[in-house]
Amino acid sequence: MTATAPPRRAPEAGPSSGKSAAGRRLRPRIVERLRQGGLPYLLLLPAVLAELLIHIVPMFFGILISFKNLTLFYIHHWNSAPWAGFDNYKAAVKIHQPIGEALLHSFWVTLSYTLLSVALSWLLGSAAAILLQDKFRGRGLIRTLFLVPYALPAYAALITWTFMFQQDTGLVNHVLHDQLHLTSSKSFWLIGDNSFWAMVIVSVWKSWPFAFLALMAGLQNIPRELYEAAAMDGAGVWQQIRKITMPSLRPVNQVIVLVLFLWTFNDFNTPFVMFGQNPPHQADLISIHIYQSSFINWNFGSGSAMSVLLLLFLLVVTAIYLLVTSRGRSENDV
Repeated sequence: MTATAPPRRAPEAGPSSGKSAAGRRLRPRIVERLRQGGLPYLLLLPAVLAELLIHIVPMFFGILISFKNLTLFYIHHWNSAPWAGFDNYKAAVKIHQPIGEALLHSFWVTLSYTLLSVALSWLLGSAAAILLQDKFRGRGLIRTLFLVPYALPAYAALITWTFMFQQDTGLVNHVLHDQLHLTSSKSFWLIGDNSFWAMVIVSVWKSWPFAFLALMAGLQNIPRELYEAAAMDGAGVWQQIRKITMPSLRPVNQVIVLVLFLWTFNDFNTPFVMFGQNPPHQADLISIHIYQSSFINWNFGSGSAMSVLLLLFLLVVTAIYLLVTSRGRSENDV
């Protein structure tokens, strides 16, 4: 009679085996969740990293530098620059001292430049978009020509305008003085009081096609039946614009005004290309003023403090603007 081996007992499931089984069940869930809703976040990851490296990280470094007395003597070892606290900010806001007085002048010049440029750009863009709303022969060609300033490279266009504003050989003086005889002598456009108006002209020339393009797109969403019904009721062109066009374009106009304001207030290319590192006193925009403080006077702490103050001002203006416009929109909806 042969002996039979006793049956083997199944190994008891320990805590380690339970964890591995749970891990195997969890992995498919994570993969499934990534497949269902994680792909958009994965696609956004390169843009988020680029935003961090290009904007967010330099912004935090700029805020840190604004609290330091970082000058030319510490540029190679900026970490060893002495801590200044709020001294750079105090110097910037003391309007009765040289630094604060110069910054305040630059602020008023920038504000005047921005308001004029935004208002004229919006006015020209609105007029052109409304006039080109109806179909006629050659409308597509005119629209294309109107968008040329917006499509041209900024530096190439600004250099061209700089040549046009030259006193002796510029096209502007040739037309105004030599051809039309509107001035008694050839004007200086790049120095003195005329430098401000030359800068405004160039800014409007660059910006109004953006307003024109956005408003032209907004006009396509207004039903033509509204204009036909208004015309049947006896409404004229101006009444149609005031009662139909402008109320319908209010959301588009709110975005256009805000974007143009932020772009123009931060404008650096226009004064830098037209006037160089040292613009005339009448064209001293705040962007150039900050550049001079940082890279001409080598006071990076003061320049960073001015940049932070500019950022705070624009954030406050944007918040107030969005609050006012959203409140007005909700009241109109009611």
